[in-house]
Amino acid sequence: MLSASMTITAGVVLLTIIGIAYGGTFMLRVVTGKQGANGLQKSFFRAGHAHAGMLVTLGLVIGLLMSAADVGAWGDRVAGGVLATAILIPGGFFFSVIGRDPKKPNAWITLIWLGAALLTASLLAGGILLITTGTATA
Repeated sequence: MLSASMTITAGVVLLTIIGIAYGGTFMLRVVTGKQGANGLQKSFFRAGHAHAGMLVTLGLVIGLLMSAADVGAWGDRVAGGVLATAILIPGGFFFSVIGRDPKKPNAWITLIWLGAALLTASLLAGGILLITTGTATA
């Protein structure tokens, strides 16, 4: 059973998927040429949108795994860490190429690296939690 905090988090995340879906309509305008964007922006917008959807899904699945394994509050933190990367990494992709015809990403690209570090730490912690919980109950 999901904890109360994870249940609320999952509900909020489901509502944010509406924003990701709306982002899909923006992507459609970009790739069809109805929204001006250079090659760098198209690539980064595409990557940002894809990462948002994938990381939200991964975060929800990890929340379910942590709850099913009954790892406790640390499981909520792990899932929350992964879900936070669904903001950081796509944000880095989108914000780093804002503006008229950028030639290279700006300083906002740092969000991608921060998100990658948080994702790695969260997945490492989640894997260790699941393995230690599994071996303790085996």
